This record gives sequence, C-alpha cells and structure tokens, in this order.
Amino acid sequence: METVAPDCQHPPGRFVPRIDRNACEGKGPCVPACPYHVLALGTLDARQRRGLSLVGRLKAWAHGYRQAQLVAADLCRACGACVRVCPEHAITLQRSLPGETP
Repeated sequence: METVAPDCQHPPGRFVPRIDRNACEGKGPCVPACPYHVLALGTLDARQRRGLSLVGRLKAWAHGYRQAQLVAADLCRACGACVRVCPEHAITLQRSLPGETP
C-alpha cells in the first residue's frame, strides 16, 4: 500500500503542475522536493523557446535554456511541494480538464 503525505490528498493526475517558462531560471529545488518524481531539469527545445517573451528568452539564455520539465505529470498528487520551494514562483497547480493529457 502506498503511503501518501497528508497534504497530497488528490488522486494522481487530477492536478497538473504548470511551469511559467518566462519565470523559471532552472535552479531546480522543485525536482528533489517532489515526492512523486514529476519534474526533472532539462533544456528547452526550439518550440518552447519560441514561446518566450523577450525577458524570458534573455533569462533562459543566461541559464543555458535549462528549466524544470514535466516528466510524469500524470503522477502529480497536488501536494504543492514544488510550488513552495520555487524561488521564482514559476510553478502553479491547475486542475486537469477531462480528457486532457498532462
């Protein structure tokens, strides 16, 4: 039987972490904070870079385009650990829409 922290009261996939690409600086405290291994640090691909604002592009370039990436969004239980530790406040939790693939 899986043990769930008391603040992780939602079933997996009901909420999805959303990362503000213009705010994330890739410092990465969110990665080890997540008990479900939903996030990893990675490099923004060309498609993700195109969607950045001017300031977002400059910040991303300064940090080697390294940012938090969702690797298992369907495992998120909305405990909020990633949100609490993000120094840029770049992560929010949003309810998944019916039929949405995280």
